[in-house]
Amino acid sequence: MCSNKIKIYANPVVMEAELNDSRTAQMLRDVLPVEAQANIWGDEIYFSIPLNADVENPQEVVELGDLGYWPPGAAFCIFFGPTPMSIADEIRPASAINVIGRLSGDAKAFKQVKSGTTVRIEKYFE
Repeated sequence: MCSNKIKIYANPVVMEAELNDSRTAQMLRDVLPVEAQANIWGDEIYFSIPLNADVENPQEVVELGDLGYWPPGAAFCIFFGPTPMSIADEIRPASAINVIGRLSGDAKAFKQVKSGTTVRIEKYFE
């Protein structure tokens, strides 16, 4: 059985997460490890990954700690607070995303990550 656990490295943050059973999450597992430069948009980190997935159960509002895939930009997203599109305390991506997993720790730790930081995502086996 393959593990749904991943580890995200974004200096100074190292955090475990768990991917869900969606088709998009499975596709991500198949291309790991990936590494890219972080872009910051409000309290969201995003970056392009080598994945071309269709829209799957798109969500316009997500929860703190959700991980997503943004089909228009082929991007992996880490949500740790409101974005410029948010109304009040909601967490709203630029447009609908596929939620593909959740962080296992305190999502707000990602506030320490600066734009341009190298982010690495890899499979994690305990």
